[in-house]
Amino acid sequence: MLSKLEKQILIDLWHNMIPVAEEIGSEALFRMFTSFPKTKTYYGHLDLSHGSEHLRSLGKKIVMAIAEGTTHIGTPEFTSSLGYLSRYHAYQLRIHPTNFKLFNHCILVTLACHLGENFSAIEHAATDKYLSAFSAVLAEKFR
Repeated sequence: MLSKLEKQILIDLWHNMIPVAEEIGSEALFRMFTSFPKTKTYYGHLDLSHGSEHLRSLGKKIVMAIAEGTTHIGTPEFTSSLGYLSRYHAYQLRIHPTNFKLFNHCILVTLACHLGENFSAIEHAATDKYLSAFSAVLAEKFR
């Protein structure tokens, strides 16, 4: 799936996102909720306005989980380390897997806007592959 170079790119990229996790995550979520309003239905109890504490907190959790997942890329632990998130999204939140694809698109756009020329085509492609694999694991328990 991912080459050795792509894995290292992802580890470096996502670990560089940790200090700005709230900003990146909340912006990507806000972009998704604005572009795809139906995705708000899962979070009706939260304040989803731009810059809200709920949005910042949720965004940070998502970016931190994505960053943590990079430490297990290409290992059997990748799937098992995300098992709790898969169960949580399927059984408690009941988020349809289609929404993961929508979020992936929004996080890619957010990264491209923030990183500009520092988000090369190789980084973009590697991130897209990784987010697809991450989403597939999250969607596993939904079936």
